[in-house]
Amino acid sequence: MAEQEHILIVEDEPITREQLVSYFEEEGFRVSSTGSGSEVLPMVADNEVILVLLDIKLPGKDGLTLTREIRAQSDIGIILVTSKLEQIDRILGLESGADDYVTKPFDPRELLSRAKNLIRRVHIQQNQRRKNHIHSFDGWQLNLNKRELTSPEGQQTTLSAGEYQLLLAFMEKAGEVMNRDQLMFRIRNREWFPDDRYIDVLVGQLRKKLGERAANAKIIATIHGTGYLFTPEVA
Repeated sequence: MAEQEHILIVEDEPITREQLVSYFEEEGFRVSSTGSGSEVLPMVADNEVILVLLDIKLPGKDGLTLTREIRAQSDIGIILVTSKLEQIDRILGLESGADDYVTKPFDPRELLSRAKNLIRRVHIQQNQRRKNHIHSFDGWQLNLNKRELTSPEGQQTTLSAGEYQLLLAFMEKAGEVMNRDQLMFRIRNREWFPDDRYIDVLVGQLRKKLGERAANAKIIATIHGTGYLFTPEVA
């Protein structure tokens, strides 16, 4: 890398934390770390952190709470790390604003790949926002500079990184049916698997912000057995 990317590792287990720090430093990253949830927000605010690897189970503030707090002030990448296998934890993590998750024990090479892909997407988003583009559809406006969605009535809401990437994917392919595999590859650069609810969770979140329900959704329509269709024309 021409310039070191700065990542923050938040893990309360010292051995795991040290292993992750060592691994990412060997891969050319600048790495900060902490085992305390209370130190996370100041470290994110005071440093040019592009990505946080965040353990869900921490003393004090848990990872889900921290994810919501980070997302309220920053659009950096967030990967949740958990030892739990329950699907509900993954869904809660995504709903809190995380971009990705890995479950312990994990393959460091897979984690590295996901981190690099997410950092790339964050840079793309930052570049798009600097151009201050505004895209419109059905009376809605998406401000790429702020990652902000404005309703026809003027109500503004900020999108998570995943919601933003999903909406961009839909807008780029407006009028075309997109299956889950195409959407997963577009926003996370990997294949979708039948037991992975990531896309469905994101669609549900995005529909909610668009004021839609799954049963009668018009902007993002469900094409049963195939995928999803973004119906409006984009300007």
